[in-house]
Amino acid sequence: MKLLAVTSCPNGIAHTYMAAENLQKAADRLGVKMKVETQGGIGVENELTEQDIQEADAIIIAADRSVNKDRFTGKKVLSVGVQDGIRKPEELIQKALHGDIPVYQSSSQSAKAGHQAKKQNPIYRHLMNGVSFMVPFIVVGGLLIALALTLGGEKTPKGLVIPDASFWKTIEQIGSASFTFMIPVLAGYIAYSIADKPGLVPGMIGGYIAATGSFYGSASGAGFLGGIIAGFLAGYAALGIKRLKVPKAIQPIMPIIVIPVLASLIVGLAFVFLIGAPVAHVFESLTVWLAGMQGSSSIILALILGAMISFDMGGPVNKVAFMFGSAMIAEGNYEIMGPIAAAICIPPIGLGIATFIGKRKFQTAEREMGKASFTMGLFGITEGAIPFAAQDPLRVIPSIMIGSMTGSVIAMIGNVGDRVAHGGPIVAVLGAVDHVPMFFVAVIAGSFVTAIVVNILKRDVTQAQQQELKEAAAAKEDLQEDVPAENRQPEKTRINKLTDITGLDLIEPQLSGITRDDIIDEMIQQLSRAGALKSESEFKQAILSREQESTTAIGMNIAIPHGKSDAVLKPSIAFGIKRAGVDWKSLDGTKAKLIFMIAVPKESEGNDHLKLLQMLSRKLMDDRYRETLLAVRTKEEAYKLLEEII
Repeated sequence: MKLLAVTSCPNGIAHTYMAAENLQKAADRLGVKMKVETQGGIGVENELTEQDIQEADAIIIAADRSVNKDRFTGKKVLSVGVQDGIRKPEELIQKALHGDIPVYQSSSQSAKAGHQAKKQNPIYRHLMNGVSFMVPFIVVGGLLIALALTLGGEKTPKGLVIPDASFWKTIEQIGSASFTFMIPVLAGYIAYSIADKPGLVPGMIGGYIAATGSFYGSASGAGFLGGIIAGFLAGYAALGIKRLKVPKAIQPIMPIIVIPVLASLIVGLAFVFLIGAPVAHVFESLTVWLAGMQGSSSIILALILGAMISFDMGGPVNKVAFMFGSAMIAEGNYEIMGPIAAAICIPPIGLGIATFIGKRKFQTAEREMGKASFTMGLFGITEGAIPFAAQDPLRVIPSIMIGSMTGSVIAMIGNVGDRVAHGGPIVAVLGAVDHVPMFFVAVIAGSFVTAIVVNILKRDVTQAQQQELKEAAAAKEDLQEDVPAENRQPEKTRINKLTDITGLDLIEPQLSGITRDDIIDEMIQQLSRAGALKSESEFKQAILSREQESTTAIGMNIAIPHGKSDAVLKPSIAFGIKRAGVDWKSLDGTKAKLIFMIAVPKESEGNDHLKLLQMLSRKLMDDRYRETLLAVRTKEEAYKLLEEII
């Protein structure tokens, strides 16, 4: 089987490549041949060829911005958001291979494609497409202006000023030119996302009119709000004209003449005579309000922005705050982006610090992940915090929000400004930040707040896992002691060590199942063949009911499914090894490779299953023991090692 994939996120920085890497790794684990094209900030990489597409069984598109699908016409195409590519790569691959995936047909062949696109939150997708093309213009403009001011500016009572005859004045003017494209590009690529190429020109023209207030008697124009409105108006106008039935003789000139001209007139006239002035008034009022925020009101704004930036770490909420700050840069208000720039890098840096100062709270794999997270934070990539949040959202997300809010408030109080639509220490190093010392105070303070809070909320790794086992076992305890035994007479077995209730017939060093449920069925059959069960189906129901409460995968490649049921004739443990691992929704995200299935009679005396869970958890905390157990090849080798569990 051969699959293809395309990944793309609004900014084309982190999510694009994280989704690509996770999809590729999942395909390798499943033995599926896959090629992944990334459409990132530096353009298309690893581009899919015509031969690749011809040979593919299906295509996965994990993207939050528009991806041209026409080249995939006639192929099965699964379209999802980029977050699914990061978090559910194996599920997507399995669905692409075995699911009911629609065959893609271009818009000229079927209206079905438009229906599919509508399912994926089109407003957000169109907006993010425009933002992704707009951001580089702000970055270039901001960095060039910051560079010119840093190297060529002269101190005056009004601040840094670049002399008109200076070489650096030219650099500043080039940076300013970049800013002039911001709103037309935003509007143009929103319209492009909606109506494809016929929408680009009307969107650009509408964006230019929105940014140029002289068209409708405004001093400052309608700003980024006007650009967004112009983009959507131009896009849907072009799309509406595109869908009109026209004579065949006119069809060839529709996309290059008729649609652009009519859509440009619609958006242009609408802005000049109807929309422009009211939107400009709203935007001017918003800008004045923000510029005038002082004291407690500015602190409230900083708290809101910090919380939004860290809440979903690069997701829609993050992007709304980011876009707001970016738009303020173009209006000359840099002190909105300053707190955002600090908040952006605090989650990954803070979690990196947390793994260093609280080693007992994190697994070895998490500590390694912390190093990468810290590095990503230095470059302003909030997404470095995602792996931690995915594994433990209830503790991690509040911690990073508190840290980002702390840093954002300090930056606001310290009048930190940022002339570039980006964050992290990298922008300070490049000279784009005003009040650099306060910026670093904000970042350091916020990062340590995150690190301290997450370490307070998290429990010691060993204690946490053992407590999870106890709580899970207690939840399944039978509270009805007088239930009749009916036809079953459970054996009373004295359990001093694990091998008291297992044997060679209950050990399988090479489990063949592919999914979690396959493994469960296979191990239940082991127990049944060993005479431990009177009903496989009843015991399976007990196992699955326990899994529904919470996963029995405790991390470190271990799963301990267990059930207490009338279907069990005697306490028993089946043990199996799945070297490739199987997804068991583990606490730490690892695949289950060492699987122990515990079967206990429902009416057995005492807490046999709890005792077994404790015996296993104590021994399996030993990294060396787990590695040795995973390496065994025969039942005899496994049994000898299991004898050590007492």
